Amino acid sequence: MFIVMRPEATDDDIRRVIEVVESCGFRGHAVPGASRTGVVITGNQGVIDQAPFSGLPGVAECIRITRPYKLVGSDLKQERSVIRIGEAEIGGDELALIAGVCAVESREQTMLTAELVAELGGKWFRGGAFKPRTSPYAFQGLAEEGLKILAEVRDRFGLRIVTEAVDEPALDLTEKYADVIQIGTRNSQNFSLLKRAGQARKPILLKRGMSSTLEEFLLAAEYIMAEGNYQVILCERGIRTFATHSRFTPDLTIVPEVHRLTHLPIIFDPSHSTGKRETVIPLARAAVAVGADGLLVDVHPYPERALCDGPQALLFDQYRQLVKEIRAIADIVKRSPLVHG
Repeated sequence: MFIVMRPEATDDDIRRVIEVVESCGFRGHAVPGASRTGVVITGNQGVIDQAPFSGLPGVAECIRITRPYKLVGSDLKQERSVIRIGEAEIGGDELALIAGVCAVESREQTMLTAELVAELGGKWFRGGAFKPRTSPYAFQGLAEEGLKILAEVRDRFGLRIVTEAVDEPALDLTEKYADVIQIGTRNSQNFSLLKRAGQARKPILLKRGMSSTLEEFLLAAEYIMAEGNYQVILCERGIRTFATHSRFTPDLTIVPEVHRLTHLPIIFDPSHSTGKRETVIPLARAAVAVGADGLLVDVHPYPERALCDGPQALLFDQYRQLVKEIRAIADIVKRSPLVHG
């Protein structure tokens, strides 16, 4: 249920509504809007009786939410959610370009890449300190040592750090170092981890599960938001299909659907979508054109020596080309690129 408050409702009115919601055994979430605040009720197993709430001071109306996701949907919030950290934002008028190394392998590799990203006007840097790998013998990341290198990137270049947490202990550690915590495709339905992410007070970048439907993707986001963390960024990264010419199949149709059904920003990862660097720039162009709020791109100074996903990482000259091309497309679709140079 969505309780719509009157424009003149006070903070005390809103607190009173939430108190009544909680006294009924549910949870209330205050959702500010441009002109008024609403309260979303979660935790119910069936239809909620409107009677305890409809007569409370400041309440305009009570609306049933029929979709399985309540906090994610655009029914309760018409304005787009924008995630802001300092001057950097995702979901607003600017196009966010989150670029960096797939895995932090060494200080040299990471600093060289961060220098390039900063040189081209980037505000975001991605790098993996924890890497969930298919093979137990593959490089698993540098853990806290990698997080410390990423923190040095932020201090030296002023870039905001996006990095993945693979389990709850890693999330506890990552929360101390990262600006945005990524939940990867393999953990998109790890519900205990999603709940822990919902208790963090850092934005969460949630990747779509490699076999998740749109509804499953949005319900994964709902798990995070139901715990009180409303700073969620969705990321499309390709799904498994019968295709063999590509590691995964990019689903760019999900971008306008997410914008239609939700208020959350959605970015696109052209690197992990196909696993081939020659497809990254064309797919990045397409994603910006279709309305993605940003891109998540792998870059590497010497990908032939990479310990993780070298074939998908852009060379430095290719990254410069990508920046130039998406800047032009962003201008056409009325998005202000975050990269200037």
